[in-house]
Parts: sequence; structure tokens; C-alpha cells
Amino acid sequence: MARHGAQLLPEVPRALRAPVEDYLTLIELERGLSRNTVDAYARDLGRYLAWLDDRGTAAFSQVTEQDLLAFRARLEEDGLAPASRARIVVAIRRLHDHLLGEGVVTSDPAAALPPPRQAERLPSGLTLSQVEALLRTTQGDEAVQQRAAALLELLYATGARISEAVGLDLDDLDLAHGTVRLYGKGAKERLVPVGSHARTALDAWLVRSRPALAARARSTDRAGAVFLNQRGGRLSRQSAWTIVRRAAEQAGVEGVTPHTLRHTFATHLLEGGADIRVVQELLGHASVVTTQIYTRVTVQSLREVYASTHPRAIG
Repeated sequence: MARHGAQLLPEVPRALRAPVEDYLTLIELERGLSRNTVDAYARDLGRYLAWLDDRGTAAFSQVTEQDLLAFRARLEEDGLAPASRARIVVAIRRLHDHLLGEGVVTSDPAAALPPPRQAERLPSGLTLSQVEALLRTTQGDEAVQQRAAALLELLYATGARISEAVGLDLDDLDLAHGTVRLYGKGAKERLVPVGSHARTALDAWLVRSRPALAARARSTDRAGAVFLNQRGGRLSRQSAWTIVRRAAEQAGVEGVTPHTLRHTFATHLLEGGADIRVVQELLGHASVVTTQIYTRVTVQSLREVYASTHPRAIG
């Protein structure tokens, strides 16, 4: 019997309980898992044992794949969080794999049992006022301020990934026609419009501040980058990330990353009535399915507005 964990198991027939006790002993003594981990396994497997016993299952050899699917459905009915359900299913799969290896059973009904789908996390975006607060932190004539303004305006105006932004060369910009050429995943090229505010910020950076930094570059290749560091080389992803983070801290907006601006770009376009296929092209998504998550963001926003403004929405 395991030193820990076994005492947490329910009183069920020996044919069910003994194999689980042996398994807990294995993971505790031979695999060196901590007491807390063993106890967690015991609680999860104990729930499973109690359910099997309630169904009249006398031995693991009687368990079928349909039984396991029914148990997984029961976990959902009981209101367990997706992460908790997934953890329990993983424990059951490992138990049944152990039982097969020990010869307790001749087949493994849990082998093809997929874990519950994790709840989809919708991308978080910023409100327009938060975007404006972020951009206000970059106002000024210093080179670092103009670079930050150009970078943040570009990210919000184009939905560019941070790697796409720092990878830009001067030849990729056509401010006269208001476009920028971005290279996405797999070097896939796309042409994206650039709004007037971003063009103004980019022009200020390129004309007033960038030339002095470009003169410090040790190679003409590095000097061709749009965004430069203090040595005249291409700005790194990490440095660009830091620029965004500092602006967010100064603006008092929490949880902002470069990708937050990409999410915000897409969400604001859809809220403004843009066609999802157009947003797909602007983001460089290979499939519109990837873009559709932003439609759920806007629907959620509509629900929140409705709930807070309609007199009969609540109560």
C-alpha cells in the first residue's frame, strides 16, 4: 500500500481498489513524485473509482471506451473546469496504460480517449481610449520617443506581428502611397495600407531621428532596417517588446504586449464593419477560420454593452 494517497481512495471492491493502490505506490516510490502530487492523483482516481462502483463495475477488465466517454461527460455535468477535467482524464489514461503493462487487463479502453477541450481564450484587445493613452506616452522630439511613436503607430495601424515590424527595411515602405510590405510566416508577403497617423509618425522618425543612428551602423545591410537600435543596427524583437511594455506602464494600461496591438487592430476593424475576409488578408492568416476568433470578441463586446445599457437586460 502506498504511504500516501491510498487513504484518499473510496471504499470500493478490492478488484478496483488494489490496482490503484499499486499504481500510487509506483508513482510515489519508483518515480519519486511528491506527496502532494500522489494525493492529487489519488483524489482524481478516487472520483473515477467511486463512479465505476456506482455503475456496478466490479473490475477494470469490464471497463469499455463507452464507459470512459460517459465518465468524461459526467465530469462536465458536475461543473468541473476544463483544466480539472483534462487533468482527471490524463490520470485515468495513465492508470489504464499501467494496468495493461502489468497484465491486469488485456486491452486499454482509455488509449483513444481524448482529453476535454480547453476553454478557448479569446484574445484581449484595447479600447480606443487605451490605445490613445498608449500613444500619448511617445510624444516628444527625442529619438527614442519618435522611434516608439513610429513603432506603436505602425503596429496598431497595420496589425503587424512584432517580428514583421522589426524585420522591415526601408524598401518595404511606400509612405507616398500609404502602404507597407510585410513578410509573415513562411516568408509570405502581403501589402497593407498605413493610415495617416502612422505615416506621420514614421516620417518623423525616418527624417529627424533615424539618420543619426544609421550613421553609426557598421554595415550598409543593417543600416537598411526601418527601426534601429542605439548602435545603428536593426532593432531586436526583445527591444521592440520593451518599448511597448514601457509605453503601457507609463499609460497605466496592464497586460499589453505587441500582439495585443495586433488583436486590437483586428477587433476595431470588425467593430467598424470591415469584412472578415479583408481582415484575414490584412493579418496574413492562411485561413479565415483563424480570423473568426475576432468575430467572437466583437460579439462578446456587444453582449457587454447590451447588458450594461439595456434597461431590461438584467434583473
